[in-house]
Amino acid sequence: MILIPLMKNAFLNEDETKKELADFIIKADKLSMGKKCREFEKKFSRWQGSKNAILFNSGGSANLALLQALKNLGRLREADIIGFSALTWATNVMPMIQLGLKPIAIDCEPTTLNVMSQQLESAIKSSPLRAFFITNALGFAGDLDEIKNICRKNIINLLEDNCEALGTELTTGKTGNFGLASTFSFFVAHHMSTIEGGMICTNDDKLADMLTVVRANGWDRNLDQDKQKKWRKKHNIEDEFSSKYTFYDLGFNLRPTEITGFLGLSQLKLVDHNINVRAKNHSLFDKIIQKNPDLLPLDKSHIKTLSSFGLPVVCKTPTLKKRYLDRFTRAGIESRPLIAGNIYKQPFYKKYVGKKNPVELKGAHFLHYNGFYCGNYPELTTRDIEIISNCLNKI
Repeated sequence: MILIPLMKNAFLNEDETKKELADFIIKADKLSMGKKCREFEKKFSRWQGSKNAILFNSGGSANLALLQALKNLGRLREADIIGFSALTWATNVMPMIQLGLKPIAIDCEPTTLNVMSQQLESAIKSSPLRAFFITNALGFAGDLDEIKNICRKNIINLLEDNCEALGTELTTGKTGNFGLASTFSFFVAHHMSTIEGGMICTNDDKLADMLTVVRANGWDRNLDQDKQKKWRKKHNIEDEFSSKYTFYDLGFNLRPTEITGFLGLSQLKLVDHNINVRAKNHSLFDKIIQKNPDLLPLDKSHIKTLSSFGLPVVCKTPTLKKRYLDRFTRAGIESRPLIAGNIYKQPFYKKYVGKKNPVELKGAHFLHYNGFYCGNYPELTTRDIEIISNCLNKI
């Protein structure tokens, strides 16, 4: 029996949010993408500290659109090698395969759950990367400032999957602001929920425009009028009538709805509180982990604000993992692997990539077999926190 699920509610202030949503739906003139989505984009970009924010129907769609937009712009080409964090989610890697890129897994440091600069430098020696899609895993992050410098020096497009680290801040800035672009997810179990939904943030205006085109079938309808004129002039589109069904580049239908925009605005008001409570909870759990010799303490010394996505539990051996996971299960705590584990071991990866990885994945292998996580969110009660804390004590 699950007493402490990964997430108890779809939203913070769930009852109030559902009532407000129902009222909005009844009164709304239309529910297809419109002014609420645009308002959410503007407010989220300000909150994140990014020039542009483009809303999508999911975080997975955001990943797909980002890689397609970079191909449309010629910044990525067929068969380019793109590195990615070995500890990641499937929809970070699948678009690479689907779009004809060559994915290379890069190892992660067990004490940070993330790729660190030394792992990236090692990978570059064996593989000429055109891009690196890093995953800021479970609210943690690597030394992104140094990784950014390495990518700049080697002319590598740095992309951030920040879906699990919304609000995490290093001493040098917020995660999601170190690369060319970053993706976010607003799925139910994330820091803020729009049921489904995702976002891309970037300071690059050309990329932002192309993402807007990619999101909506390859047409220009969601660009502002001045940009529409430029695109139409460039492609010799003679009149407004013809422009309605002119498709400028490869795209998809990845548009959100006004429901996504409305919920995003509602939950954005609560996100700072959400992050603060998660950080407070994690601090309590971390003190117990630090004292338990069976568990590997995680290094957050370079992190100013840890926006805890969940509580990672990294055991020192697979045998210990089984024992602690059994204890969590018996206590009614729902648990999951650390994201998708070492993605190199996933069936789809073996089928479509298959060949031996150019660099060893010792850290990702360790995390795959030794780690799991449970939920950490504001709705955890004092009793919930006590149960989880007891399970973290030495067996």
